[in-house]
Amino acid sequence: MSSLRQTPLTCSGHTRPVVHLAFSDVTESGYYLISACKDGKPMLRQGDTGDWIGTFEGHKGAVWGVALNSQATKAASGAADFNAKVWDAMSGDELHSFQHNHIVKSVDFSADSSLFVTGSNEKLLRIFDLNKPEADPAVFKGHTGGLKYVTFFRGDSQLISCSDDKTIRVWDRTSGQEVQKVELSASPSSLEVSKDGTILTVTHGNIVSFWDAEKLEKLKEITVPTQVNSASLHPDKSIFVCGGEDLKMYKFNYATGTEIESFKGHFGPVHCVRFSPDSELYASGSEDGTLRLWQTTVGKTYGLWKCVESSIVNSAESVAPAAPTIQEVPAN
Repeated sequence: MSSLRQTPLTCSGHTRPVVHLAFSDVTESGYYLISACKDGKPMLRQGDTGDWIGTFEGHKGAVWGVALNSQATKAASGAADFNAKVWDAMSGDELHSFQHNHIVKSVDFSADSSLFVTGSNEKLLRIFDLNKPEADPAVFKGHTGGLKYVTFFRGDSQLISCSDDKTIRVWDRTSGQEVQKVELSASPSSLEVSKDGTILTVTHGNIVSFWDAEKLEKLKEITVPTQVNSASLHPDKSIFVCGGEDLKMYKFNYATGTEIESFKGHFGPVHCVRFSPDSELYASGSEDGTLRLWQTTVGKTYGLWKCVESSIVNSAESVAPAAPTIQEVPAN
């Protein structure tokens, strides 16, 4: 299988750098992918094929953070126009717009989609109740730098955030107080909570570090050959993938920290990478304005990857990927 070449699917349509992406859970109609782009127009796609479904129109500045709720019925975006917006992901209609006093960098839904959290360059976290959108949000103060990422944590009873102040912080939703803090050696560029909620994957400088999500103790850290902007851990914790300034996508063995392979597909630095909810692929977004979908196991028939079987003398049957269709989509 090692002779098989990774052939990523390229998702076009954006006109500026793609800076963040997020998947829904697996739903009855498959799973979905949303992308944040500096063109101000977040896009929704079918997750396994990259097929364009629609573009959310309304922001007047670069979109920095996006989220889908688990069922992909609602989408969210945070932008440089100082607004966070919640959208109907089925119709594309704007449901709510929440004004901030600075750039909104990160957004997330609670598990039941009733609450909505934002992190901004005001150094604040805010929780909005989507059942009472006109009510004042709960505000969490403590960071001394702009927020990079925020998400609901530990069964939605808490929040976890990372910031340019080189810290990761955990917040109690009821009291509004900071309950845990980790200091990093460099400003974190991404934070991921594993699917089972047990491990945090953090990138900072040229390091990918992994943390026990309960105790916030470091489990391990792995140095990558470039400044790394984003990393994602496979749900079975066998491998992780990451990307950064040298345009490459890296795959590492999680247990040993050894590099398995690297691929160059993008023509600009990689800004974001995430495994799909079924972990059959991972998606990356880049300065080059594209998203790319990569197979976790090269040689499987999945999505748009069609693999043909051929008999080889004295060996088991092997599969080789046919060239996948490139999905061109309208810019609006």
